[in-house]
Amino acid sequence: MSSSVSEDRRYVLSLGCPDKTGIVARISTFLADVGGWIVEAAYHADPDTGWFFTRQAVRASSVDMSIEDLRARFAEVAAELGPETEWALHDSGQPKRVVLLVSKEAHCLHDLLGRAAGGELPAQISAVIGNHESLEPIAAAHGTPFHHVEFAKDPAERGPAFEKVRSLVDSYDPHAVVLARFMQVLPESLCAHWAGRAINIHHSFLPSFVGARPYHQAFARGVKLIGATCHYVTAELDAGPIIEQDVIRVDHSDEVTDMVRQGRDIEKLVLSRGLRWHLEDRVLVHGRKTVVFS
Repeated sequence: MSSSVSEDRRYVLSLGCPDKTGIVARISTFLADVGGWIVEAAYHADPDTGWFFTRQAVRASSVDMSIEDLRARFAEVAAELGPETEWALHDSGQPKRVVLLVSKEAHCLHDLLGRAAGGELPAQISAVIGNHESLEPIAAAHGTPFHHVEFAKDPAERGPAFEKVRSLVDSYDPHAVVLARFMQVLPESLCAHWAGRAINIHHSFLPSFVGARPYHQAFARGVKLIGATCHYVTAELDAGPIIEQDVIRVDHSDEVTDMVRQGRDIEKLVLSRGLRWHLEDRVLVHGRKTVVFS
């Protein structure tokens, strides 16, 4: 491994706990004691919830121990901070995996596969799973396995299809399951099973225009801004913790087709940003909200 690659490798600590005096000092002391060369440090104290959040990254080469040993030692610090402390410690040098779920819309699939091929996403796209076969050639062009799962027309009869999707996804043990315009509502059991890993792109600026045909809803209301929202998937439709959002201006002359065309650009940007931040451990979830150290 070259020295430049070695210096790029990070041990990333993310932590949330009830706020109190001395948290930053305790973490900083720990990192200094293990020789950690801090290259990123971000903090946020939420006065409404009384919680403190931080993300710290150190050069892996500066720490003379494995990530497993580092986790074991930091667990003692986390225990000192209190039983409600939530934390994770990741090695940026360990490859991450992503599985994409798609239907017929191709723009997000094209964008994510292209970004992954160009090295813009810190992960490998392990597979694409679709409930239609039409996007298989796109995956094949990138050398990515494609799995087709047939879904029944009656929503009440889709249980077996979702079980097959679950089995396929789990076989890749992904760090993120991306609903890249999948257009299917995940059952509650799958939302729970992939909690904190399932990421959706919704083609509106949530909480406005939840559910199907949001561009048509926006057109009917005569909005002047349309947007997109990247969020974690929960059992409550389009109501999971929000990772990223953006908007684009429209006017009275735009038809629904114009909104759809312009909205696709925002969807791609918002989804790629949100997914990258998730993969880089920049997103901390607390209740229905997120802290994003972008």
